[in-house]
Amino acid sequence: MFETLFGSVTAVTRHRVGPLLAERERYLYHCAAGGATLVSQRNRACAMIRVAERMAQGDLGRIGAQRLREVILEDGPAVAPRTVANLMKHARPWFKFLGWWEQARPPIAFEQDLDRFVTWMRDERGLTPCTIDQWRYRTATFLRWCKETGRTLGGLNPEDIDAYFVTYGAQRWSRISAGHIAGMLRVFLRHAASIGSCRAGLAESILSHRRYQLETLPYALDWKDVRRLLATTSGDTELDIRDRAIMLLLAVYGMRRGEVAALRLEHIDQEGGQLRIWRLKRRQPQLYPLVPSVAQALARYIDVARPQVAHTEVFIRAQAPRTPISVDGIYEIVRRRLRPLQIQAAHLGPHALRHSCAAKMLADGLTLKEIGDHLGHRSTASTMTYAKVDMVGLRQVGEFDLGDLQ
Repeated sequence: MFETLFGSVTAVTRHRVGPLLAERERYLYHCAAGGATLVSQRNRACAMIRVAERMAQGDLGRIGAQRLREVILEDGPAVAPRTVANLMKHARPWFKFLGWWEQARPPIAFEQDLDRFVTWMRDERGLTPCTIDQWRYRTATFLRWCKETGRTLGGLNPEDIDAYFVTYGAQRWSRISAGHIAGMLRVFLRHAASIGSCRAGLAESILSHRRYQLETLPYALDWKDVRRLLATTSGDTELDIRDRAIMLLLAVYGMRRGEVAALRLEHIDQEGGQLRIWRLKRRQPQLYPLVPSVAQALARYIDVARPQVAHTEVFIRAQAPRTPISVDGIYEIVRRRLRPLQIQAAHLGPHALRHSCAAKMLADGLTLKEIGDHLGHRSTASTMTYAKVDMVGLRQVGEFDLGDLQ
């Protein structure tokens, strides 16, 4: 490995005889398999040997951020801040790869009660992982506010709940968000009361403001804007080819970003003309006919642009490490391409394309039941939110064919 990175015999010898040789080589091979460039590998190797040469015996097996900084600064205070940052940047993922990294864990307020709530949501309510993660985050935020303001869970009263919405939420939440959080807190406090962590009846004291069905603005993009968005992916670069396939899946099949990120190579049957999507909310797969424009985009990405990696997920990062795209990565792809278009919409992310798909299908005369089945909904009521568009918009998008996005 080092012979391919360095032309100097002295440099190769230093890396060969230096400490932690096996650990350094193992990580370099791992990065190479992920598509790391020669320059980045050389920089990585230099950072690792510099850190390894200064580590003490007690650092082997476990090392944290503070100790790593001390190791780097052993050369004295003359170490430039940029050098410190560079060494930290390369050494931290190396130690994480080895399993040596001690991650500083921020204290969690009322952790036992939070863990019981999560277990109840998962094992008794059977909620989806994405819902559990969201509710855990919201609940942890509330519990942290309680601790920071000197409140205990057992001593909470209705006035404390009101204070949370007034002092913490007033500048952070919209009317809709406040309603969702109120509903979530009622569920949490009922559960907490059932295990004796808070007083009974506290949940019933939380009153939500009146909400009107479909009161928010529609999220859907005009179908002309969907075409404009797709036009930004008309190039021949790996990024354009990959992003076009992602956009088409979002717009044509109304896939959630998590469903796109989870799509695997074996889910695409080009010969049989079928696409298998694992619907997150239904927690079961759905088979769809493979629309020609989507089939072409997927085939072009997989056969031409997709890097040769061992991962079975379809969409891979365009930069090293060549790992599958995350859910947040899907969001950034759409947001980055929508921003320059200056499109006016309530939200500019992957879900806007899901709304656009529903609006287009409604414009084409499909029923709410048919649209809900296409989107993977469990009830028609869920589809109503996606289908709220003005009649002028319906007439405009009705001229286009849903699958004909060239």
